Amino acid sequence: MPLPAAPADLPHTRDALHRIAEEVLSARRVQATGNEIALTVPPGGGVGTPDFPSGGWVHIVGAELVVGAPDGAVTRTPITSVKAAALSAGLNTAESLDDSPLAVDQASAAFLTTVFAFAADALESLRTDADAAASPVRLWPEHFDLAYEEGDEATGRRAGYGVSPGDEHHPAPYAYVTPWVAPAPDPVLWQATGFTGAEIGWADLAAAADPHATLLAFWSDRRAALRA
Repeated sequence: MPLPAAPADLPHTRDALHRIAEEVLSARRVQATGNEIALTVPPGGGVGTPDFPSGGWVHIVGAELVVGAPDGAVTRTPITSVKAAALSAGLNTAESLDDSPLAVDQASAAFLTTVFAFAADALESLRTDADAAASPVRLWPEHFDLAYEEGDEATGRRAGYGVSPGDEHHPAPYAYVTPWVAPAPDPVLWQATGFTGAEIGWADLAAAADPHATLLAFWSDRRAALRA
């Protein structure tokens, strides 16, 4: 399937949904589990909590907060502010959170749902050939990216493989490899901007005849270099 182009006003929506993921979804998971902060990509894309121990879950899908109750009921509300989302999610500290309006563009939010769906599928494909030290694929709320790690740290082979929806150095999403130990300089393999590692931008993936295969080849080439 072809990938859509990144909307021009993506950063504002990305920053808004990042706040919801970190301040609402992750906090709601901590409330339910006591200590777990990591998020996941629900079927179909977006960002969400895993199922809570007592049932229920909270997802971001497009520009909506989707809340599943333990009894199976599902409610959908537009994302308007951190406080409003927290109240919908049942977060105990909701009243203390920021109630200022968030800039959430419908097209940009739908695009991010697609980005995370594509990232989750590609990472799970890569992970089928991972070594025994591989971590699960997780979405970390602090960075708002989806990633996993594999490789032996002691021999310089451990690295993170992931997809970011963008950051201060990248207005559009990108995929990356971040070795834990800096590899020998190589302007072809290790050419990232803002960090030590490798990156491939969303525009390059969207222009590829087979974006999924292109991304797997990008990751696999760097993994092979580290394993060697």
